[in-house]
Amino acid sequence: MSPAGPAATGPISAERFDAAGRRVLLVCVAGGFTTLLDQSVLNTSIPALRESLHAQPAHLQWIVAGYSLAFGLALVPGGRLGDVKGRKWFFVTGLALFSAVSLLSATATDPTVLVAARLLQGAGAGLVNSQMIGTLQDVFSGQLRARALGMYAVTGGLAFALGPPIGGAVLAAVGPGFGWRLTFLLNVPFGLATVALAARYLPRPRPSSRNADLDLVGLLLVAALTLTLMLPFVQPPGWAGWLAFAAGACLLLGALAWWQRRYARAGGHPLIHPALLRSAPYALGTAVAMAQFGSSIAAGLVLTMFLQDGLGLSPMGAALVSLPSAVAMGFASALAWRVVRRFGRRTVTVGMTGSALVMLGSGLVAHWAPAALLPWLLAVLQLFGGTAVGLMGATNQAYVLRHAPAEAAGVSGAILQMTQRIAAAVCVSALSGVYLRATAGGGGHRSAYLYASAVCAAVAGLAVLASVCASRAGRTGEAAALAAAPGPSPVRAER
Repeated sequence: MSPAGPAATGPISAERFDAAGRRVLLVCVAGGFTTLLDQSVLNTSIPALRESLHAQPAHLQWIVAGYSLAFGLALVPGGRLGDVKGRKWFFVTGLALFSAVSLLSATATDPTVLVAARLLQGAGAGLVNSQMIGTLQDVFSGQLRARALGMYAVTGGLAFALGPPIGGAVLAAVGPGFGWRLTFLLNVPFGLATVALAARYLPRPRPSSRNADLDLVGLLLVAALTLTLMLPFVQPPGWAGWLAFAAGACLLLGALAWWQRRYARAGGHPLIHPALLRSAPYALGTAVAMAQFGSSIAAGLVLTMFLQDGLGLSPMGAALVSLPSAVAMGFASALAWRVVRRFGRRTVTVGMTGSALVMLGSGLVAHWAPAALLPWLLAVLQLFGGTAVGLMGATNQAYVLRHAPAEAAGVSGAILQMTQRIAAAVCVSALSGVYLRATAGGGGHRSAYLYASAVCAAVAGLAVLASVCASRAGRTGEAAALAAAPGPSPVRAER
């Protein structure tokens, strides 16, 4: 029997991970860490990359946002293909593509080539991560599935937080000229090692007789809607252009909703299952995740640019300012479930509120504090921000997936990740555009960072409102379920 034999024959139902389950979990966590670390490491390298390639602001926005866009768009079709054809070799193919294109990114001499390479990297990462979500759902069941998905979510958070320190250390060790290229090359050995582990330990493919129903029209509509939201920030079009883009976004959103209902009535599997939108806790929790992920990614990028361009810190110095966030996120993620047992769903709302306040506070401190004290003050705020995100990130994901309707449970995780990545693409385009154009306009780095931070805080504030509404919707749905259930009412766990 192969090492993955037990995992391949059925779900692992023991309360503790057995040897085969641990190996599968190791492969998924390694693949997730490798692909999710990429973007946060790159943030530290953006100023060096810009100087080396003479990149324009639009190039920088596409280099960062294009990865998230392609990542998000590949998730659902990748998951559907894995459902039908088996996941193992799609996982291996996606990670091999990601690793190979990392070499192209590292050797790029033109910003346009790097933009194209980032799009391909994102597509490979999306294909890998869609197989990870499906594999964890296939291999594990019950409480073990929740723990495995939680570990995957925590891994993503830690990869996001550890990226700036790792990137800063690389640039400090070899210098910015070659350092930004080395940040891409770091992906290659990790990616190839994970490919070898996946080929050995992931469950054997179990193809289905079903057809791969990819809903390409829905995917194209989502891509067009995302581009319509991004492009005004990449190339500001003037007031008439803004109105035209807004009207186009509304039309595309309406067309997407119409097509998804039509496709479902015809017996197909729409990209976004209508049942997910009918579940208020799922829809609102997804909105929280979108706003949190998008604002956090954008805030991290803008902070890195401000520390290096505005304050003149070295890449390592900028990374050290971000390091407290990584440490705090790790500890908070480990303790989150204990906090949740005590405070329930309110943990997400409190954590999101703290994140919004830290973003706003960072902008105000950057605008008013003396330059000598500013790195220290921002590091302290990063400590609080990492704690807030660590408490609420995986917690919100667990609550969202808990409220996914049974008929759409198989795609709920992929949709959640897809929407987060699309939100990141839009937020990165918008916030980097705000910052870069404010500095180009002569307003100064401090004012530009304040504007960008205020917008991040506003996005996070919308997530707070959505979290409050999600809590109420969850209590309402739970009360209705308890009223309909026979027998004595159990104690309600969600608050």
